[in-house]
Amino acid sequence: MVDDRLTDGVRIGQLLASELSGNEGRLRDLALARADPDAEPTPDGALAYEVIRGGEESEVEDKEREDLIAEVYVQPDRLRLEFVASSGEGDADDTPDLPAVAADAAEDAGLRVRPKAVRPPRTLVFVEDGVQVKRALPVFEAVVDAVRKSE
Repeated sequence: MVDDRLTDGVRIGQLLASELSGNEGRLRDLALARADPDAEPTPDGALAYEVIRGGEESEVEDKEREDLIAEVYVQPDRLRLEFVASSGEGDADDTPDLPAVAADAAEDAGLRVRPKAVRPPRTLVFVEDGVQVKRALPVFEAVVDAVRKSE
């Protein structure tokens, strides 16, 4: 049995970035944006990168804020994902509540979840060790699926 757990927020963030950028399945349309390879973990979390929908890597920096799926923050001992509502969310009955979708999927995956009462709404999902990175992928899949269904 392995006693060591990977609890370095930066390393967990790198693992997630690798899983997302190398995914050829349902997450192939996601890209990383505004990556800060030198992000130093802080207790409140330092923005390491954003996860957005679509675009070639050369176009990523020009993508609109409405394509933002999540922001990824590194903390000393974990990773914090903030799933965000799109700017048009709540304006139409067929627009999915992406933070709620993320919360449900994260709870189903056994991850710690907390709503963030801001405008637009957000859902915080905590990835507390390297093993949980694989559990975070279905959360991204659920959000991507909800966006596709609404288009």
